[in-house]
Amino acid sequence: MDGPLEVSDGELSEDEILDALQDGRRIVVRFRTMGIPMRVVLRYDGETYYCDTPLTLHRHESERAMRECIRDQGYATDTGDV
Repeated sequence: MDGPLEVSDGELSEDEILDALQDGRRIVVRFRTMGIPMRVVLRYDGETYYCDTPLTLHRHESERAMRECIRDQGYATDTGDV
C-alpha cells in the first residue's frame, strides 16, 4: 500500500480524488484558510468517507455526499459528475 497522496487544493479533480479514495489511498489536501496553512485528510473505509479536518471529523455515507463536500470545500479542480 502506498503512503498518503499529498496534494494542494485544486490539484486534482473530484473524480481523481474519489478514484484514489476508492483505491484505498488517503489524501492529504493542503489549503489556506484566513491565510493560515492547513491540512485535511480524506479517506474511505469501504463504507464511509471521512474528512478529518484540524477541527472536526466529517463523515459521509455516500459518494454523492463526499463529492458535495469536496466541491463545497474547494478541494478539487472541477465539479465532476453528480
